[in-house]
Amino acid sequence: MTDKLITEGKFTYAEAGEGSSIIVLHGLMGALSNFDATFNHFSNNGYKVLIPELPLYSLPLLKTNVKNMAKFLYDFIEHKKLENVILLGNSLGGHIGLYFTKHYPEKVGALVLTGSSGLYEKAMGDSFPKRGNYEYIKEKTRAVFYDPEIGTKEMVDDVFKIVNDRSAVIRTLSIAKSAIRHNMAKDLPEMKQPTCLIWGKQDTVTPPEVAEDFNRLLPNSDLFWIDKCGHAAMMEKPEEFNKILLDWFISKKI
Repeated sequence: MTDKLITEGKFTYAEAGEGSSIIVLHGLMGALSNFDATFNHFSNNGYKVLIPELPLYSLPLLKTNVKNMAKFLYDFIEHKKLENVILLGNSLGGHIGLYFTKHYPEKVGALVLTGSSGLYEKAMGDSFPKRGNYEYIKEKTRAVFYDPEIGTKEMVDDVFKIVNDRSAVIRTLSIAKSAIRHNMAKDLPEMKQPTCLIWGKQDTVTPPEVAEDFNRLLPNSDLFWIDKCGHAAMMEKPEEFNKILLDWFISKKI
């Protein structure tokens, strides 16, 4: 369903369902289709699900940072006239959600974080990006998952295309540095929103101790583990991810 995109002004997004609004925030190299299972499940179970394309590669270089991604999210929420939204973010998307919540807490009813940056994450390595080396990019892309077969050729091709686009690489590095600067550790204790943490036990990008730190620092959080799962639980174990999250929504009356 995420292949049916709507474009309105500067916003391109997928939307389906009716009910409380879930805004899904993708990661640095994450496609909207990574959330297909989540999008379909919750839009058919009493929620309005929206996935905006974040302007990771289209903003001026000096504005390509976490702060301006959060400002873009604010503009999107205002454009859609949404209130009390649920922010669901993976990797960088989680970090953007946290930064947004710090600055616009009145807009956020709940948070869902899976493999989120904001405290600590491993980059693709000191040698990133080996621009012409397809096998290296393939290895690094597939290593994000517990089951490397989740990293399809189409996904590897998309990442390879990004790292061979000089403008995209510069912006990737810019926002990665911005994420390191905007460490959220001191801000998390002030975030009172109910927060669901769903983490792959074998996440090597934001390892399990990161999830434990989030759980310790966020005052109203619940942590759930998915075994045999890496950095993108909503892709690798979609049925388990969706069940955990829907049960949590029901328990919290969200």
